[in-house]
Amino acid sequence: MHSTFPVDAGILVGAALLIVGVVVSGLAERFRLPGLVLFLVLGMVVADDGLGIVHFADAELAQNVAIVALIVILFEGGLSTSPQAIRRAGAPAALLATVGVVVTAAGAAAGAALAFDLPASSALLIGAVVASTDAAAVFSALRGRPMPDRVRDLLQLESGLNDPVAVMLTIGMVEVWRGHPTAFDWIEFGALHLVGGLAIGVAVGLASRWSLRRLRLPSAPSYPVLALATAALSYGIATELGSSGFLAVYLTGLVLGRERHVVKRVKVFHEALAAAAEAVLFLMLGLLVFPSRLIHVAGSAMVVAAVVMFVARPVAVALCLPWFRFDRREYAVVSWAGLRGAVPIVLATIPLTAGHPDGSLVFDVVFVTVLASLVIQAGTVGMLAKRLGFGEVTET
Repeated sequence: MHSTFPVDAGILVGAALLIVGVVVSGLAERFRLPGLVLFLVLGMVVADDGLGIVHFADAELAQNVAIVALIVILFEGGLSTSPQAIRRAGAPAALLATVGVVVTAAGAAAGAALAFDLPASSALLIGAVVASTDAAAVFSALRGRPMPDRVRDLLQLESGLNDPVAVMLTIGMVEVWRGHPTAFDWIEFGALHLVGGLAIGVAVGLASRWSLRRLRLPSAPSYPVLALATAALSYGIATELGSSGFLAVYLTGLVLGRERHVVKRVKVFHEALAAAAEAVLFLMLGLLVFPSRLIHVAGSAMVVAAVVMFVARPVAVALCLPWFRFDRREYAVVSWAGLRGAVPIVLATIPLTAGHPDGSLVFDVVFVTVLASLVIQAGTVGMLAKRLGFGEVTET
């Protein structure tokens, strides 16, 4: 007799892949290769176009799992951000997370129009999808790297705050394909998305902080579980009301994180959970892509990646930071450390699942752009900081 469940093989393969990924990524750090890249590559190797060990092509399922992982990552990012970081870099981070995203989207769209024969709406869709930096990639790349406190704080805050604008632009461009939204539709959607996410995130964070101060739960492990449920609640309320769930989750973590004795109770659990979520997220996104398709667009997609890295991001930084007394060395690091990662790939599944005629092309171009950013930028940001004289590792 032999008892099995349909999920058994998946658990075995998934556990093996995660173990291999964690071990190999640990070794890769010695060669300044970002571990998250290895999870992407590992997913590509074992998927249909590689060894064929895992068969996975469900973009909608990948999108759902990715959203859950991003909730965990963003909430932990908010929890670990200190009040001092907000004072040091809150204003420039907010400007980069709004105006900077729009500028980057416009530059990336120009690169897509240059590289591909696409309608303007599709080029703008590519620009919207790759416009935001990625919290998982930024937190991972900056960990243990020499960096001034203010620059580190700015990059981490920006990566937590800028997803809503990119989501808004992406959904807006998909709606342009579906119909003809008016200027009022854009304004209404944008205001509800941002203001609603801000209000809900702060409100849930304050309510959670008040509750955790007064509750006496039966066991210590109950506190991180309750905090995680709070993150999910914040996301759920925001999305039900048509607001930004990602912004709400990050701000809930940010507000809750100001209660330092609460953070001590939940910090280790959420750090470990976020690390696991990053690994699962990048591994799954690697499974979703088909390398044979990337070959046909790789050259043109690298044009888009180059425009984002060397033109769009530096222009956005140059427009947003002059008001905050950053010096040229800090400009250089902030420009180069604007990393693309999981969020753009997740956003690329929106046109794919919506049936957009250029959905597959958008996904492939975005994947190449993200891979280029992780390999080229994330792998060298520490060296750039040292070359510019930022020799001390700082922690906030």
